[in-house]
Amino acid sequence: MTQPAATAVRAATSRRIAALALPALVVLAAEPLYVLVDTAVVGHLGRIPLAALAIGGTVMTLIAWLGTVVAYGTTGRSARRFGAGDRASAVAEGVQASWLALGVGVLVALGMQVGGGALARTLAGGGGEVADAAGQWLRIAALGAPGLLLAAAGNGWLRGVQDTRRPVVFVLGPNLLSALLCPLLVYPAGLGLVGSAVANAVAQTLSGVLFAAALVAERVSLRARPRLIGQQLVLSRDLLIRGLAFQASFLSATAVAARFGAATVGAHQIALQLWFFTALLLDALAIAAQSLIGAALGAGDDAGARALARRIGLFGAACGAVFAVLIAAGAGVVPGWFSSDPQVHEQAMVAWPWFVAMQPLAGVVFALDGVLIGAGDVRYLRNLTIVAALGGFLPAIWLAYGLDLGLGGIWAGLTLFVVIRLAALLLRLRSGGWAVVGAVR
Repeated sequence: MTQPAATAVRAATSRRIAALALPALVVLAAEPLYVLVDTAVVGHLGRIPLAALAIGGTVMTLIAWLGTVVAYGTTGRSARRFGAGDRASAVAEGVQASWLALGVGVLVALGMQVGGGALARTLAGGGGEVADAAGQWLRIAALGAPGLLLAAAGNGWLRGVQDTRRPVVFVLGPNLLSALLCPLLVYPAGLGLVGSAVANAVAQTLSGVLFAAALVAERVSLRARPRLIGQQLVLSRDLLIRGLAFQASFLSATAVAARFGAATVGAHQIALQLWFFTALLLDALAIAAQSLIGAALGAGDDAGARALARRIGLFGAACGAVFAVLIAAGAGVVPGWFSSDPQVHEQAMVAWPWFVAMQPLAGVVFALDGVLIGAGDVRYLRNLTIVAALGGFLPAIWLAYGLDLGLGGIWAGLTLFVVIRLAALLLRLRSGGWAVVGAVR
């Protein structure tokens, strides 16, 4: 352990946490904001292109989620090496993650050329204009998959070495370029929906190239190391299983809401998407936690890591409390941004108290998720998420359906999901079993 690394760990004040979290927030927000621009541009082409974009965009969102799994797994491992004073090994984690990302990205791109049309038809519920347009969009946009996943791996190792500047430039720059390119290709160039797909692929490829160039500039060995890639795959597997438990839970919640009628599922969609948005903001804090906790444990400073975990948890609670106040204040206004239907507004008010009350709890949960990911304690997180989903969230929402509890019952189930995770995370934090020191776990 080198003295500079230990000093950096001890200096992880609230200002340092914010210095890592805020750039991460910019990176996290860049893609969703670009999607909004893309949707607005394509929306003026008509109903069919917009529907096609919705189908193709859903597939690309799932691919981006795979990238998030790679990034989160890389950050903790890279941060541990960095905290131990071995920057070259920290970057080497990024090299192997990039090989993994590139391989998966190429497979996805090739797979979409062969099966993109069939996948689009499946999601569209059959053939027709929408399915054909979605398949064409997907085949072109998927060419950007290698760049998209390379960028995710690059975000992972750069966060691990606590470089917050370059990820912002490498992600925001290409997305801004694409936001300008998209309307030009769609309208003046006359490419229509195809122009949107080309703009997506260009942005993602450029971003991936920038992150790959950053690796080359580090002057480390670029040779693939299968053993190290295998270790990263184990970590990614646990994060992937955890993510699938989330996806199954939220899909089930939407399915139950739909059984209560159009107004109920519409209100649920509004509240849930806002909940996802606040989760995105809090994920920036979790990313800072991954970097700082990994560095602390890599430097052998378990006491510092524990103190930092408590500070990050309090930070998450404070952020969640601020969100709760803002959401409560917007109760009579925000649902109207998304629907003019009075029945939807009425149902949204059923979910709103749960939505507000959950925020401080969720703030702590997301922050501590970042702590344990940074510590490499992802098996515990995987098991916890499965238990909370199968033992709490899923039974609660289907019970809400059986007892006709409506949207309030569904959101009570989501709150139970958060409470179970919060209790288990606090117990894990107190036990100290997560705080394993060393360059690798």
